[in-house]
Amino acid sequence: MHAEAAPAKLNLSLAVVGRREDGFHDLVSLVVPLELSDELTFEPAAAWSLRCDDTDVPSDATNLVLRAAEAYARARPDCPRGHFMLSKRIPSGAGLGGGSSDAAAALRLLDRASGAPRGPEFLAAVAAEVGSDCPFFIRREPAVMRGRGERIEPLGVAPRRALAGRRVLVVKPPFGVPTPEAYALFARHGAPRSPAQAEALLSAWLARPESDPSQLGNDLEPPVFRKFLALSVGLEAAGTATGQGFRMTGSGSAGFCLVRGEPDVDALRSVLRRCWGPDAWVIETRIAA
Repeated sequence: MHAEAAPAKLNLSLAVVGRREDGFHDLVSLVVPLELSDELTFEPAAAWSLRCDDTDVPSDATNLVLRAAEAYARARPDCPRGHFMLSKRIPSGAGLGGGSSDAAAALRLLDRASGAPRGPEFLAAVAAEVGSDCPFFIRREPAVMRGRGERIEPLGVAPRRALAGRRVLVVKPPFGVPTPEAYALFARHGAPRSPAQAEALLSAWLARPESDPSQLGNDLEPPVFRKFLALSVGLEAAGTATGQGFRMTGSGSAGFCLVRGEPDVDALRSVLRRCWGPDAWVIETRIAA
């Protein structure tokens, strides 16, 4: 049996810089993996199957793990089939990339199990067929994502060192924001930045990576907050309770802050439970760089 960690990710920034002919949006986004992760195991068997310890996660062909397995098999028909077991720690509908990371973990597992692994470039090409975030999770390293997420540029040494091991608080309400809905809200209520502006702001941070990259902003945040008012209220309350600056990550509904000092995490949980109810989710983790 083989096992792979499937880390969550944070979009520390997200600039929407245009709309593509295929209907997707072009992005410039600073993305990092987290120590928070799911775990996926694979055992050869006669046919594909999947079991998950979270009964709310579908185990049928709609799950990205099985979609990734099918994509790998199309690219490499002689690969072994088998059974996947998924242990979930990353909440769904959070914008943390859990499903895409699980899919990338499936590709890595199959590449190892097939003998003579084809390697990251081959896997990234297969991952791009599965989902926009999947190529990032093949290498699992801090990077700038461009296009719809398929163009990955790893960060240089200095920004990686500045981010490595930084503590983050991640919070999520008991509801998700479907990614297509977030982008539809942006299409109705947002306006793309110019690519030059987005790249200039990113370059300024790369020159001074000790500063807070979340200040580069998330262009999906205003239109999502416009509909999901409880998300905006909760993140503002979280900031007031802890003295930290919380931002939405990706398409939501999770928010995060880069930790300064020693915030009162118990107070944060209490505040968010008042805002979002008893199922408000809070975790402290680190950037895995």
